[in-house]
Amino acid sequence: MSHADVTPAIEQDAHQGAPPSRPLEIVFGAVALAFSAGYLFLATQIPLRREALPGQIDARFWPMVLAVTAVVVSLVILALAITRPDPGREDLDRIQPGGVVRVIATLLIAGAFIAVWSLGSVILFGYRIEVFPIAAAVLMAALMLLYGHRRWLSLIIYSVSVTAFVYVVFGMLLRIPL
Repeated sequence: MSHADVTPAIEQDAHQGAPPSRPLEIVFGAVALAFSAGYLFLATQIPLRREALPGQIDARFWPMVLAVTAVVVSLVILALAITRPDPGREDLDRIQPGGVVRVIATLLIAGAFIAVWSLGSVILFGYRIEVFPIAAAVLMAALMLLYGHRRWLSLIIYSVSVTAFVYVVFGMLLRIPL
């Protein structure tokens, strides 16, 4: 067998889609339902400074809308995963080398961000420093580095500008405690 005979078979195998997997679809639906139900629970726990009058929107409104929508979509995904035949996954690429490590690293970075953000503020050298802007900028930069962004100037500008936008809109204009 010559090299020319082997190469097309290798290239064809590399471009095949991922195999169908009913258990994967069911697990995804169940995990999505668990996360969205947890989010719904957390949305009901948002403290209110004052109750909204009839016809007004309070701080729980949009989180509740998003949470209920997520629960409904998760239930539909789970129901479809259980009742439909295995979906074709020819359009999906196979797992790439390093993909699982990136997903795990993303979850660890997000977990570290949540842990640091929960501090609220710290006192350093007699000054109160808000943790959110620093943690959010580091989160953005870390995720961009993890997924291959290497230009330092745009990395810094993007991380700082997105963090500043979120901080100004939510922290200052909407007065949502970050």
